[in-house]
Amino acid sequence: MGVTCVSQMPVAEGKSVQQTVELLTRKLEILGAEKQGTFCVDCETYHTAASTLGSQGQAGKLMYVMHNSEYPLSCFALFENGPCLIADTNFDVLMVKLKGFFQSAKASKIETRGTRYQYCDFLVKVGTVTMGPSARGISVEVEYGPCVVASDCWSLLLEFLQSFLGSHTPGAPAVFGNRHDVVYGPADTMVQYMELFNKIRKQQQVPVAGIR
Repeated sequence: MGVTCVSQMPVAEGKSVQQTVELLTRKLEILGAEKQGTFCVDCETYHTAASTLGSQGQAGKLMYVMHNSEYPLSCFALFENGPCLIADTNFDVLMVKLKGFFQSAKASKIETRGTRYQYCDFLVKVGTVTMGPSARGISVEVEYGPCVVASDCWSLLLEFLQSFLGSHTPGAPAVFGNRHDVVYGPADTMVQYMELFNKIRKQQQVPVAGIR
């Protein structure tokens, strides 16, 4: 994999989530991008079990267990502002056995699904973010395959993002930060999705009709 930028695309004025997704994918197809299947990234939130917090009024920690269809044999466990553990898919089974320590937050599952597009050396994924039956937003992931160091290709990534996102082009992902000259890896992409999902969860918007 290469260096990746994950961002949120706002819903176009007067349009639905689905209509905005269609506008975006049409722009990609006009550029010459070709469909390369579908993708899915999901996230479930776990909180520290009350029995483990003691009587000191400690704040519980949140852990996010995530999957990405690009890595079908892996499971990612992330703490906010903390490390990212990459394990095999049996980690989900382990979480059931750890329910005395971590408990699944009710109705916490959030996911994004959509179409993958290939354009030269760029892989673009435009997805509809849903919680339960409701569509909550649009995710855009762009990966530049030939490079694995963010500082070497961010200018090129930015130029490509501007070609179809226009004024909604994001800034450099926070995950680049101090790792600008470090080899980029799958965990960095999952951190970006975790941040995107948390941002969408917190947005106080009227849910749009669900889209699957």
